[in-house]
Amino acid sequence: MAEAPLDRVAGPVGVARAGTAARAATLPARGRRGVLSKVLFIGLLITFTVLFIYPFIWLLSASLKTTTEVFNNQLIPNPPHPENYTELIKRAPVLNWAWNSLVVSILAATTVTFSSALVAFAFAYFRFPGRNLLFGVVLATLLLPDTVTMIPKFLIWDALGFNNTLVPLWAGNLFASAFYIFLLRQFFLTLPRELFEAARVDGASHFRIWWSIALPLTRAAMIVVFVFELKAAWTDLLKPLIFIHDVVLFTLPRGLKAIIDNPSIGGQKEWELLAAAGVIVTVPMIIVFFLGQRYFLEGIATTGSKG
Repeated sequence: MAEAPLDRVAGPVGVARAGTAARAATLPARGRRGVLSKVLFIGLLITFTVLFIYPFIWLLSASLKTTTEVFNNQLIPNPPHPENYTELIKRAPVLNWAWNSLVVSILAATTVTFSSALVAFAFAYFRFPGRNLLFGVVLATLLLPDTVTMIPKFLIWDALGFNNTLVPLWAGNLFASAFYIFLLRQFFLTLPRELFEAARVDGASHFRIWWSIALPLTRAAMIVVFVFELKAAWTDLLKPLIFIHDVVLFTLPRGLKAIIDNPSIGGQKEWELLAAAGVIVTVPMIIVFFLGQRYFLEGIATTGSKG
C-alpha cells in the first residue's frame, strides 16, 4: 500500500502550529496597544482633573498671599500668610455667617428631602384618577424660574412677619420641590409593590409603610436629594439678598457680597481676604461630597432605573 506524502500528513498539524505561532506573535502587539490606551486614558483623566481643580488651588494659594502677590500665579506662596484668615474674621463676622449658612442649609435640605419623599411616594404608590395629570402639573412648575415667583413669596413672608429672618430661606422647602419629587418617584417605582401590599395585610398604615419600608430602601436617593439641596442652600445668594437686611443674619454668600461691596472689610483692595472668604465658602461642600460620595454616586446611578 502506497504511503501518503509526508507533507500531506503533516499539513494540518503544520497549519495549526503556524496559526498558533501567528496568534502568539500578535499578543504582544495587542498588549502594547492595551497598555498604550490605558496610559492615554489615565493621562486624559489627570489632565481634566488638573483643569477642574486648578481654580480652587489658585484660590487657596491666593488666600495665603499678600496683596501684591495675589495675581502672580505662583501656586506655592513663599512665605504663606495664614493670618489672612484671622484678619478676615476680625473685620467681618464670618463665623456667625457660617453658622447661619449651616443652620439654613441643614433645615432646607432636611425639610425638602422628607417632604418631597412623601409626595413622591404618594404618586408612586397610590392609584387614583387623574394621577398622571396631577403629576404633570407638578412637573410643569419647573418651567417657572424662581425670579418669577420671588415677589409673591416676599409679600407672603412679609405679611406673615418673617421678613429679615432666616425662616424664608428654608421654610418654603416644607412644601417639597417638583424636581426632587420627580427624582424620588422614579426611585420608588423600582421597589416591588408586593412589599407594600404585604405590609398592608399585616396592618401597617400608609405612613408606616413610607417611613419603615420605602425610606430605608431609598437611602441612596435620599442622600442625593439631601446633598443637592444642601449645596443649593449653602451657595444661595438671591434669597438672602431679598429677605435679609441685618449684617448679623447674613449667610456666607451674602457676606461675601458684602465684603466685595465694602472696602473697609477688604473689597476690591485686599483680594487675599476675598480669596480667604471664598475658600471658607467652598471647603465645606468639598467635605460633604467626599463624606457622602459612595451613597451619592450610587443614588445617581440607580435613580430612574425601572425594573
